[in-house]
Amino acid sequence: MSDPAPSWISPELIGVLEAEGTDAHRLCSGRGGWTERFGRDALVSWWDAGFRDAMRAGLADWARRSGLGIERIFERELPRQPEARATPVLLKGDAARPLESVVLERGVRSVVDFSAGYSVGLFLDQRCNRALVRHWCPRRTLNLFAYTCSFSVAAALGGGSTTSVDLSRRSLDRGRQNFSLNGLDPAAHTFIAADVLRVLPRLARQNQRFDCLIVDPPTFSRGERGKTFRVVRDLADLALAAMSLADTKGRIMLSTNSAKMTEADVYAAARYALKASRRGADLHREPPPPDVPAEQAAKTLWILLKD
Repeated sequence: MSDPAPSWISPELIGVLEAEGTDAHRLCSGRGGWTERFGRDALVSWWDAGFRDAMRAGLADWARRSGLGIERIFERELPRQPEARATPVLLKGDAARPLESVVLERGVRSVVDFSAGYSVGLFLDQRCNRALVRHWCPRRTLNLFAYTCSFSVAAALGGGSTTSVDLSRRSLDRGRQNFSLNGLDPAAHTFIAADVLRVLPRLARQNQRFDCLIVDPPTFSRGERGKTFRVVRDLADLALAAMSLADTKGRIMLSTNSAKMTEADVYAAARYALKASRRGADLHREPPPPDVPAEQAAKTLWILLKD
């Protein structure tokens, strides 16, 4: 039996998102998958075929009634194993149009690319956390596993300096593009294409300190020397390593989208790092955006250090 019908967001919520300058957000969700809007494009993500068919059937009519002007529909299956991830395929629309476009999130511009792989370049469930970083205006931000540097852009728009670390040079190049799109000079910021686990000790030896650290690792990765990172096993130690670089009253975002980890696991990793480093902190969880169900958002926790 297929999952229940998709739950679409309301026209009123779309109006709120449009008014704040956002055209990248969820359109519908359910146990069998979800559909996201990226400007004039929609991406259907599914693991239940019946739910996929329900989203297909409802999307064109719903988009027409809501006035969104969706012109293309892409689709991807949500795999059970990370190695089975595939690039989204075009289901409907003009195949001659460029697969790269620019979307808005509260006025911040980001490149999305439907040919770049499984992920198109912007994780929509982190919208409120990016807004929080921009509001805080940190002086020095370290963004680990930075991907396309959306958190770095948010921090830089507040006037601070940023250091973005990711193993993928291609992802960091897209990050530089996002800086330029928002009137920020990439040359004024630092981009390090290297294994995060090797960079952290080097930064510590240099006695570098940051007042905002973004720790959002993948579920699994293999480093430069073949060493594997598994978030279930290694998140607590990663949190501790990041904490050694946190300035007085620094803020650390600890996040994972691993289906094998719960919010309690993330809290446990934070408490382990605090105890091992003998530091005090308040723990804060920013609610997910109103268009993203909590159970489908990344498990994210802010460590607000007191000393």
